[in-house]
Amino acid sequence: MKKIYTLYLFLILSSFSYAQLNPMVDSIPMSDGKKLAADVYIPSGCSSCPTILIQTPYNRLLYHFSLPLGVGLNLNASNYIFVIVDWRCFYGSAAACVATPDRGQDGYEVVQWITSQSWSNGKVGTWGPSALGGIQFQTAKKHPSGLICSAPIVASPVTSYFDYYPNGDLRTEYVQQLAALGYSTAAILAFPYYNTGWQVAEVNSDYPDSINVPCLMIGGWYDHNTVSVVDFFSELRQQSPLGVRDEHRLLMGPWTHNAASSAPVNVGALSYPEAQGWSDSLCMLFFDYHIRNINNGWNNTPYVTYFQMGENTWQNNAVWPPINYSYKLYMHSTGAMDNNAPTVSNDQLGLGYDPRDPSPTVGGATLRMDLQQGPYDQAPVVESRTDARKFTTAVLASDVRVHGRPTAYLFVSSDKLDTDFSIRLTDVYPDNRSMLLSDGIFRMRFRNGFTTNDTAFMAPNQIYPITIQLPDVAITFKAGHRIRLDITSSNYPRYDCNLNNGLQMYVAGDTLVAINNLYFDNLHSSYINLPVSDSTTSVAESIPDTEMNPDVFPNPASDVIEIISGNISPQLFELYDISGKIIVTVNEPKPITRMDVRNLISGIYFLKTYMQNSASVSKIVIMKK
Repeated sequence: MKKIYTLYLFLILSSFSYAQLNPMVDSIPMSDGKKLAADVYIPSGCSSCPTILIQTPYNRLLYHFSLPLGVGLNLNASNYIFVIVDWRCFYGSAAACVATPDRGQDGYEVVQWITSQSWSNGKVGTWGPSALGGIQFQTAKKHPSGLICSAPIVASPVTSYFDYYPNGDLRTEYVQQLAALGYSTAAILAFPYYNTGWQVAEVNSDYPDSINVPCLMIGGWYDHNTVSVVDFFSELRQQSPLGVRDEHRLLMGPWTHNAASSAPVNVGALSYPEAQGWSDSLCMLFFDYHIRNINNGWNNTPYVTYFQMGENTWQNNAVWPPINYSYKLYMHSTGAMDNNAPTVSNDQLGLGYDPRDPSPTVGGATLRMDLQQGPYDQAPVVESRTDARKFTTAVLASDVRVHGRPTAYLFVSSDKLDTDFSIRLTDVYPDNRSMLLSDGIFRMRFRNGFTTNDTAFMAPNQIYPITIQLPDVAITFKAGHRIRLDITSSNYPRYDCNLNNGLQMYVAGDTLVAINNLYFDNLHSSYINLPVSDSTTSVAESIPDTEMNPDVFPNPASDVIEIISGNISPQLFELYDISGKIIVTVNEPKPITRMDVRNLISGIYFLKTYMQNSASVSKIVIMKK
């Protein structure tokens, strides 16, 4: 497959006849005696300039036809030298291949090489999306002396079981695309259960305390790495060295994985002209401030800048997500979805599922090159099938503003030992387009956990509760639109098809047709909880999510506040000022935590509460007497 991909790239490159850049070709010596292939692009008249380093597994020759960050072919207008390097084992650096490359060490040595060159002023920034973003963290971890800052896009360094097996279900097309790009996927497929190997991988790849340079992290609401980007940014703000902790920034836009670095107008079947070019523009401000010492106001930018879809406006906040309230939409067997909990008994809907004819993937956070990415209409193909149940609100009289992670709470059963339940959240337009926002899935054998010992088969027709949390999103469902949740038992090829037979996963076997059920009665209320801003309290019974937020008393306060945990189990409290700076940290909260605020000036502050798998933010007002 890698040979086919290489041939494909060669044919593309060979077809170009228009102008292209002619970089200086070099070989960078590594400490093991091998060399990495590099192209060096030096603007005319540049005798001592800063450098943007790009390390890629996708062939450095592609940049002959256009440099990133808005430079294109106009190299001489750039204030930066570009150095683009092929990874070990890939393309021009194939001869440098070793069994277990240390990509961080390679990055360290490349930065050291750059700073020793006559054309370099000794300052290096790194840039790139996806794999090109992940290697930036690995390089920064090694602390090369010339590295000033990094701009990783749609990437975090963390390797997690749940990136490949969300709720225990293999992301089929994702792993297929990784294999097509030349990565080994054998280890992923060999360990479908959460084990010690996955735990070690997560611990070794999660190192925010080792990142000592400013990072501008960029992500997309339609990207498959949304959660990992948001989570690692939060870790950087909490755990990176104190001297750099306030220098990190997060930009989240309406982009797919392949669109975040260029920020085009069209994403999937929608257009976002208000977001066009933002990633390049903010990257250049970021680089100019940190590398060229230009006083462009970057130091005063908010920690988090995000695009509120629906409103199509840029927003900012000190933390992500902003203060949220619960907006519960209960499902009913009629297909309605509203704020009223069911009062009837024994209300349910059947959901047939045949693994030989799965519900098809239409758009979403996909990676495979032959699949659509981003927001696409689910009505023509997904919702028109008999294996889908859709639940829809009435036409909204007012806007519903969502920012955070929607979570579905479902009561389900099946007549088989194992099966899947899949959800898709959509924005239904007045013309009845049902535009996909995000999706999730749950494999029922993993309802008690994800280790081999945790797995348990279903008892026929026994009712089980499951929770499916969707990725972070910022969307305003506009007045005149409707909110919809589609429920199926498959979403292929985005996720693996459960054969329903209860046997070993991911091997050929007999497929069984499952009759699954969804429940909506007074004892089994299935609903989706949308994290909304307090500006939507007029459209439904939106109340503060007391399951997530501790009580704070008094509020407003002047001297001391008491944080009462109630029925939650907080692991950490952080108090932020209005600019997003951490003022107070409490590492071991008690059932009642006292916090001295006498030294704080009057104003608005934010208390962020961290639980095991989530976080919430509460507003606190300090008023001096």
